Amino acid sequence: MTALTLSTAAAPGLRADAIVIGVAKGADGPSVAPGAEAVDKAYDGRLAGVLETLGASGAEGEVTKLPAPAGFKAPVVVAVGLGAEPEKDAGFDPEALRRAAGAAARALAGAKKAAFALPIAEAADAGVVAEGVLLGAYSFDAYKESAKDGKDTKGARSKGNGKAPLAEAALLGGKPRDKAFKAAVERAAAVAEELNRARDLVNTPPNDLNPEAFAAVAQAAAKEHGIKVQVLDEKALVKGGYGGILGVGAGSASGPRLVKLSYTSSKAKKSLAFVGKGITYDSGGISLKPAGHNETMKCDMAGAAAVFAAVVAAARLGLEVNVTGWLALAENMPSGSATRPGDVLRMYSGKTVEVLNTDAEGRLVLADALWAASQEKPDAIIDVATLTGAMMLALGSRTYGIMANDDAFRAAVHEAAEESGEPAWPMPLPEHLRKGMDSPTADIANMGERMGGGLVAGLFLREFVGEGITWAHLDIAGPAFNEGGPFGYTPKGGTGTAVRTLVRVAEQVALGDLG
Repeated sequence: MTALTLSTAAAPGLRADAIVIGVAKGADGPSVAPGAEAVDKAYDGRLAGVLETLGASGAEGEVTKLPAPAGFKAPVVVAVGLGAEPEKDAGFDPEALRRAAGAAARALAGAKKAAFALPIAEAADAGVVAEGVLLGAYSFDAYKESAKDGKDTKGARSKGNGKAPLAEAALLGGKPRDKAFKAAVERAAAVAEELNRARDLVNTPPNDLNPEAFAAVAQAAAKEHGIKVQVLDEKALVKGGYGGILGVGAGSASGPRLVKLSYTSSKAKKSLAFVGKGITYDSGGISLKPAGHNETMKCDMAGAAAVFAAVVAAARLGLEVNVTGWLALAENMPSGSATRPGDVLRMYSGKTVEVLNTDAEGRLVLADALWAASQEKPDAIIDVATLTGAMMLALGSRTYGIMANDDAFRAAVHEAAEESGEPAWPMPLPEHLRKGMDSPTADIANMGERMGGGLVAGLFLREFVGEGITWAHLDIAGPAFNEGGPFGYTPKGGTGTAVRTLVRVAEQVALGDLG
C-alpha cells in the first residue's frame, strides 16, 4: 500500500515526481486552493490563468498536468479539481478533498513519490486526504501477466497495467509531531487497508474464492489481529439447524460456512453485531439468472467482505466497543441437489420458509445469521448485503438504501454514512407489503410483491431479528461493484462500500454518541 508521511517541507525544495495541488471552480474561472501558495507564487501568481488556458475549470475529479516552474525539484505539477469554491471562511467539503486526492493518486500510477499540497488546515483534513490517496491508488491485477515479477502475485494490490501504484505520498501542511495529525493518518491507513482487502475479496474470481477459501482468509486475519474466530462447516450447520444457509448452498460442490469474528475490548460498554451476506457466486440456482445478469455475480459476497473488513479495522483501531461479525457464506448453484422453487426450509430460528424463487437467496442466509447474532443480545445489529436489484432501480448505482426497525437508529446510520463519504438514503418498511409474503404452506415465503422488492426483502429480514434488538439493513446492491469507469477514489470493480459506515458507527458507539 502507498506509504504516507506528514511533511512541513516547502513544495519547491521537495524531491518528488509530482506536486499535487487543488483547484476550485470559481465564478470567474478556476482558482488555486489553499496549500498551493508556494506553487502559485512560482508562476508569478498566474497559475489559475495558466490552468484555464489548458482547459482546466476546477470541476470535481478533473486532473491537469503541467511542467513545474523553474527551481522546483519535482518536474510536474498535478492540478486536481475540488469542485465548487466554498464560501468565504468555509473549508472544502471533506468528501471533495477525499475524491480529489484519490483522482490524483490514480493519475500518478507508476510514480515513486508525490507531494500533496491540498487544503490541510486541521488533522481531519489530513485524514481524509490520506484516505483518498490510499483508496485512489488501489489496483487489482493479481491475475494479469503484466503484474508478475517472478513472484506469485495472487492477492496483490499493485502494478495496474504494468504500472505500480503511487509508492509514497507526502502530505504537505501536515504536522508530523502533532498527535491529532498522526492519529488521523494512522486511522486512515488502517481503514483504507482493510477496505482495500474487502475490494480484493470482491474482485477475486469465484473459482478461487468459495466459502471455504473466504473462511480461511478470515481465520488468517483474525489470528494476525487478535480476533476470536469460529467457523461452522457443513456438519456443524446441519447439527445446529441452519436451514437457510444449508438450503442455499445445497446445489454447490463447495459447502457453505458461517464465520463468527469476535473483537472484544476490556473497556467496552456496548456491543454491536455486523452481519454480512456472503454468496461467493450467485447463479440464481434453479431460478437461473439469464445471460447478462450473472457475469459479475462474484460480487454477491460484498456484504460479508465489508463486515469482515470492518471488524478487523475496529480491532486495529482498538475501539472501545465489542464488535462481532457474522459472515454467512454459500455458493448458489443449480444441480440435482439444489433447493427447488416450492421447497420449504426450516430456518435456524425454527420458522419455516417457502422458497418461491431460489434467486432470492441472500435473505435466506442472512436470516440464519441474524437469528444467530440475536442470541447474543447485542445493543444493535446491522446487516449488509447486495440484496436486491429493486434497490438499484430505486437509488441507482452509487447510493445504498438503509432500512431499520427504529427510525432514530436509521437516521444515525445514515448520518454515519454521509460523514464517511458513502452516499446512502433512508428507506421505509411499509407494513402493508408484509402480507405479500404470506404462504399457505410455511410461516413465510421468500418472495412478496414485485413492486417495492427492496422493501419486501427488508421486511423479510426483520422477521429474523430478535425481539427488542435495534436493527438496520444496508442494501448495497448498487454501489458494491462499479461496472463503469473509475471516479474519485473509486476503482472499477469492487468498491468496499459500507466498510467506512460500519467503522464510523462502531466509533460513535464506543464514544457514546450513537445512543
